[in-house]
Amino acid sequence: MTTPSPNTPAPAARSRHGRLWAGLAALGVTVACAGAALSWPGEDGGEPRVNDTRAGVSYSVPEGWRHDAAADRELIGAFSSRISRTSDAAAAEDATVLTGAAGRPVPSAELRRTAEGAARSNAAFFFPDAAPTLTESRRTELGGRPAHTVALDVPHDGGTARVELTVVAAPGDHAAFLLALASDAGDADVLADVHAVEASVALG
Repeated sequence: MTTPSPNTPAPAARSRHGRLWAGLAALGVTVACAGAALSWPGEDGGEPRVNDTRAGVSYSVPEGWRHDAAADRELIGAFSSRISRTSDAAAAEDATVLTGAAGRPVPSAELRRTAEGAARSNAAFFFPDAAPTLTESRRTELGGRPAHTVALDVPHDGGTARVELTVVAAPGDHAAFLLALASDAGDADVLADVHAVEASVALG
């Protein structure tokens, strides 16, 4: 497999036995400073948030999803935090969102190219024997900053999985990204949660 370029968000780990994240801890390289912590808002009853200081982002954790700070330490260096959702019908995780800091600043004019290249790189890693289909490539904003989101559908276990990656031109001298993996691209509830996480992103 071609090694991703330094400015491209790299993949975390390959799926095993039809589960996107089985074996993640075994394959991950320990991060010395995970840089992410779970916190709750005040007394307004809002959703808990992950504060990922290493990536320079914070984001909400939807109901039914979970964040494990200890597991963050097992992610490879490209990633610094992760939340996951477990299906009601099985113990296997059926979706995950990871965040991290890109290797270099990404100017607004390069967001689309960078996001599309990174999305395809991750799809090729997680689903090496499948041909992804580009379903969406759109300019957007995260935390009030320019961003670009790319969605790919990939054949997986007799169905279709979704790879969705957003690169945001964060303040300062770096860019941040969110990578979402869902085992069922047709699960509207999961995709709604993923988009809610994106909409909740705050930078800095």
